[in-house]
Amino acid sequence: MNIAISNTSEKPIYQQLYEQISAQILNGQLESGYHLPPIRQAATELRVSIITVKKAWEELERLGLIYTVTGKGCFVNDLSPSDMLQKRKELIVKQMLIDTSYYKSFGLSLEDVIELLKEVY
Repeated sequence: MNIAISNTSEKPIYQQLYEQISAQILNGQLESGYHLPPIRQAATELRVSIITVKKAWEELERLGLIYTVTGKGCFVNDLSPSDMLQKRKELIVKQMLIDTSYYKSFGLSLEDVIELLKEVY
């Protein structure tokens, strides 16, 4: 598990954790059965609060990407390829809705956004 926390980001730290771990799971970098570090250990290593890590783990579990075994910890769920594609699509569409609202607030047309995306991508 590779995590980079930015204290200057507008995104809350728990969301940064959630997004990075979910991306690693859905890209296959963290495989089924992978044991996530305990909340306290992750908090210490990342130098964030236990509450922050707990919230990220809860979001991952809510989405069905991880599961908890009492007394043993959290593990990456065994997802079929179609489940992984579906969850990936859900996360991408959710982010695109947020981004689209932002672009519209600047008065950009779809064509403007596509051109900018091509430049950036």
